[in-house]
Amino acid sequence: MAGVLEKTTGLVGSAVCNTPHERLRILYTKILDVLEDIPKNAAYRKYTEQIINEKLAMVKVEPHVQKLADQLQGGQLKEVILQAERELRLARKMVQWKTWEPLVEQPPADQWKWPIQLLSDFGGLVGNQCNEMFCSIKSVFILLAQSRKLI
Repeated sequence: MAGVLEKTTGLVGSAVCNTPHERLRILYTKILDVLEDIPKNAAYRKYTEQIINEKLAMVKVEPHVQKLADQLQGGQLKEVILQAERELRLARKMVQWKTWEPLVEQPPADQWKWPIQLLSDFGGLVGNQCNEMFCSIKSVFILLAQSRKLI
């Protein structure tokens, strides 16, 4: 592992890793191990495995710290290490959540339709179509102002 190591990251609260190649190799290997518990056809496994294998190959080939950081395109190696640690936590959560399994119940057919319903006047909004999720105080004031031609 040739190359000069940094003395500081310049990131508040973030110490320099003295062995970034080793740390990344360990993290990427752990991520790949966790991904083995996810079915091969699951999208998360396919794409994460591809990305991690590419990054692991770079770590194995490039001995220079700065060149490796440039190749990984994730900022400083300390930031890349933090990203890998977070990905490892996410991969473990994905196994726990079993996101590849079918839903317990089917979502409503109109779940992703937007706008929910076009409102023709302010009276219709106040009536039965306004609820806390879709109607904020600001939007009520805007609709009120529009109905009185103030805007």
